[in-house]
Amino acid sequence: MAGVTQLQITMLHEKENRRKRYIRKLKVKYRLVLMDDATLEQKISFRLTPLNVFLATGTISIVMIFLTIYIIAFTQLREYIPGYTDVGLSRRVYDLQQKADSLEQAMVARDLLLQNIRAVITGNDVVPVTHSEKSETPSNYSAIVNARSADDSLLRVEVENADRYSLRPSQNPGGNSLALIYYTPVKGFVTNKFDATTKHFGIDIAAPHNEAVKAVRDGTVLYTGWSIETGYSIMIQHSGNEVSVYKHNSAILKKQGEAVRAGDPVAIIGNSGEFTTGPHLHFELWKNGVPVDPEQFIQF
Repeated sequence: MAGVTQLQITMLHEKENRRKRYIRKLKVKYRLVLMDDATLEQKISFRLTPLNVFLATGTISIVMIFLTIYIIAFTQLREYIPGYTDVGLSRRVYDLQQKADSLEQAMVARDLLLQNIRAVITGNDVVPVTHSEKSETPSNYSAIVNARSADDSLLRVEVENADRYSLRPSQNPGGNSLALIYYTPVKGFVTNKFDATTKHFGIDIAAPHNEAVKAVRDGTVLYTGWSIETGYSIMIQHSGNEVSVYKHNSAILKKQGEAVRAGDPVAIIGNSGEFTTGPHLHFELWKNGVPVDPEQFIQF
């Protein structure tokens, strides 16, 4: 038993001695000298140990690995590595797809509008709508405020009765002198007037948000739809080859082909479309296919 114990102790001493010799070898200092080959003049010298060389090599390798991973994961250089695509390609494809869908819907709505206007001018039948109106008009009206107090209702009746018989002769380009009554589409302030030279074929009326927009005369809904520039719009055909147009609404309350009477709510004022800077109604009045100034016929 004593012999076995002595043998184990001897082996442990040998292992310890080998470990110490290995550590000493790692700490042995060497000198790296760079000399001029022609003159043997010493230029640069370094004092190195195997341990220092190992640590420096390992540190540089780790830094290079992390740097390579960062370049591949977070920079545009990954595009040049086979098998990797542009980091923003998927997002740009999605945005282009959304824009293409919007442009397609706008083109379809504009073509239908031009066909209906041409049909009105020439006296032909209106082109029917082939798409669903549900996708154009929001179905949630919970945010619309249309409550009236008793005093407000009495004031409205008094104002309507006062203006009921204030007839003014029509000033349409055709020279028709028939007296017509126009219902004010919405009460507000005119912020942008009619100007045919700048192709602004209507007036802009600033009004509170969620205010009801009313038909100016009896007629039939000719067109309802949405476009990028004018948002939710509705067009009404009246007698005497007259058309009224209401744009930038937040919701449409009537459907194409539906008959309306003067003063009926047809839309809710809003701020839809790109050509708008706030809640307002863009109102146009067309007679015999020619835009006219609405302020010549309606008092706002």
